[in-house]
Amino acid sequence: MTKRLDLRVDFAFKSLFGTHGNESILAAFLNAALRFPNDKKIQTVQLLDPHFNKENQEDKRSILDVHAQLEDGSRVNIEIQLNNKHDMEKRTLYYWSKMYSSQMKEGMDYGELCKTITINIVNFRYLSHINNYHSTFQLYEREQKLLLTDMLEIHFMELPKLLIKWRNREVDPREDQLVRWLLLLEASEDEEITQVLEEIAMQEDQVLKKAMDEWERVSQDPEVLLAYEARRKALLDEKSALKRAEKKGKQEGLEEGREKTIKAMAIGMIQEGIDSNVISKLTGLSIDEVEKLRHQ
Repeated sequence: MTKRLDLRVDFAFKSLFGTHGNESILAAFLNAALRFPNDKKIQTVQLLDPHFNKENQEDKRSILDVHAQLEDGSRVNIEIQLNNKHDMEKRTLYYWSKMYSSQMKEGMDYGELCKTITINIVNFRYLSHINNYHSTFQLYEREQKLLLTDMLEIHFMELPKLLIKWRNREVDPREDQLVRWLLLLEASEDEEITQVLEEIAMQEDQVLKKAMDEWERVSQDPEVLLAYEARRKALLDEKSALKRAEKKGKQEGLEEGREKTIKAMAIGMIQEGIDSNVISKLTGLSIDEVEKLRHQ
């Protein structure tokens, strides 16, 4: 069997879920992700331009992974993040605000603005204080838990948490369609997941079968493979850079903590009237550094 693209790479994800002709695949995923009741299931979605042009020179140019409009006008953005850049909250709110405000046209009333939904699929543990792999946020009053508006909806789907539940047999893709679609993103590296999903696709889920067939097709496309490998390399380089920065940050943090401890010791000795030369020998601080602390 052909080695399939890793769908956790944003380019591969967009090739399957954000490409014209694959709207039924995107609709099936959104129905599972947003838990719409049967009488309100999404039938069609319209893919929108993922680019937001800068409104002024200082703006960042935003490119969404998958940008779509539902039948009721709601806007949806799906972002997939392979690496933790430690900026998810602010990045999410920025993208959400760009989507929401981009609806406003000249002469339009605020009441015409439609619900805007962001779905973040992350390949790392993000919300460490909760065990759920799928978390949904909206605007609530803090004490009464009263919903202010349903115009804002932000989802986080954490793949590592889902994998743990899958291995512990706490979730079943045969019973839960969201589990089904999220496990598909992990299938390129797990033969058991691939086999289970292929069985479900053959037996009961025609849209999943279409998705897996399309996934195999794009995985053999030379042009797609070329672009995919370039993007995958860039993400691996980014991951290495983030690890180096994190390691450096930890080292700098330890050094900073050590310096604070030494200075605190020196100040304590100064307050006890100990000679600067003795303090210098015991702490490793220079005489000048000790004298500066003495005269603070």
